[in-house]
Amino acid sequence: MHRERISENVYWFQSEVYAQVTAGVVVGPQWSVVIDTLALPEETLAMREFIEHELGSQVRYVVNTHYHADHAWGNCFFPDAIVLGHAKCRDYLLKDGAASLESARKQNSNLRQVKIVAPQITFATGEMTLRVGKKNLILTTTPGHSDDGISVLVEEDRVLFAGDAFMSLPFIVDGDADDLLASIKKIGKMGLENIVQGHGDIILRGEIDAAVKENINYLNNIKKIVKASGRRKNAEEYLEEITIEECGKSRVHLGGLAETLHRRNLRALRYQMFGE
Repeated sequence: MHRERISENVYWFQSEVYAQVTAGVVVGPQWSVVIDTLALPEETLAMREFIEHELGSQVRYVVNTHYHADHAWGNCFFPDAIVLGHAKCRDYLLKDGAASLESARKQNSNLRQVKIVAPQITFATGEMTLRVGKKNLILTTTPGHSDDGISVLVEEDRVLFAGDAFMSLPFIVDGDADDLLASIKKIGKMGLENIVQGHGDIILRGEIDAAVKENINYLNNIKKIVKASGRRKNAEEYLEEITIEECGKSRVHLGGLAETLHRRNLRALRYQMFGE
């Protein structure tokens, strides 16, 4: 697990095991707020160890940016914390979490100690605020990767924990391209110092405009390509030939997973547009 201090009392963690997934913590004088958990129990527990023993802080709240396993299944390793998230995040974890976990355990025995813990405090629209020492955290909806997506702004530092609303390759298989475009444009107008992506490295202030434009360009490109495929008899073959580079991204992102995710984006968008 990598970790880094972003600003005073704000830290970032990144998995070395799974898809460069990220999490964070904002530390106050009495307690701290964790933003997302990591994919595997050992990395989430290492994060907790660092917060409790090296930073000397107890975790009072865990915020889930969305319900996906790599961001929310570590909630159980903070048993004394209250979990916050979107109302749909709670619904999805309660409805499908146990079955998904049981299936995943068959592939990975390390997940035996995981238990599904859904958010106890939720919101569905607008914003939620949380004060941690001198830091004001603003939780706001940013759907598109999934419809329960939220981001967490550390207001004083202009640091945004964007969850999967912002990744080095936008991913819409469980979401909606137009919603994600709107969320990315919203993020681009926030006047940020840093964006903590749900997967990938931290984006610095001087890199934000270019990253926003690149993600918007990629989503617009795949929308145009998939729309054009609707007039073709061999649509599936046509889409298989469309490379990630043609759409404005590099296949080296996310430790080499980007090409696979790009293929899944094209298939998902084809289904969303044409039901095929």
